[in-house]
Amino acid sequence: MIIKTATFVESNTDWSKCPEPNIPEYAFIGRSNVGKSSLINLLTNQKKLAKTSSTPGKTQLINHFLINESWYLVDLPGYGYAKVSKKDREKFGKLITNYITKRKNLVNVFLLVDSRHDPQKSDLEFMEFLGKNGIPFTIVMTKIDKLNSAKLGKNLAKYKSELLKTWAELPPFYTTSAASKLGAENILADIDHYNKQLAERF
Repeated sequence: MIIKTATFVESNTDWSKCPEPNIPEYAFIGRSNVGKSSLINLLTNQKKLAKTSSTPGKTQLINHFLINESWYLVDLPGYGYAKVSKKDREKFGKLITNYITKRKNLVNVFLLVDSRHDPQKSDLEFMEFLGKNGIPFTIVMTKIDKLNSAKLGKNLAKYKSELLKTWAELPPFYTTSAASKLGAENILADIDHYNKQLAERF
């Protein structure tokens, strides 16, 4: 898939105020500072479409971007940030839960995890949440330029081993690096495949 146009549409604090659910939608989420904004900019081939920040928890809204005039890319608030108040964490948690469980045109969630670290409790809990609610998702390992192939393979194996403790079948895994511009084509190919399958629905 070639991204010809990528346009910011709107931000919302309430899932019910999001754009009309009349085209396919793909959400991106992960722990704060996982490199979500950088990956979105890589996917859309734009440097500043999604705002990057060194401050964890910067994304606090549901942000919709219209891609190729035919589908939405959604930037969701991160989770697991320690510098945000408990009240705000609960608010963002409710925002994310409502959006994911109630948004009718949500096709797939791309869950970003930092490839440098062992499986994190909050990531595994979020995967369980998606599974229990029947939400299709893909695990996207970010920042693979920060470690060698042996370490990457070891961390990938750890994730799969951890998931197989409770999952009968593993979700798809992709490895990416915004810095090295690696992995975007696999995600876009997946989205293109979904869009073609859903052509009659939308």
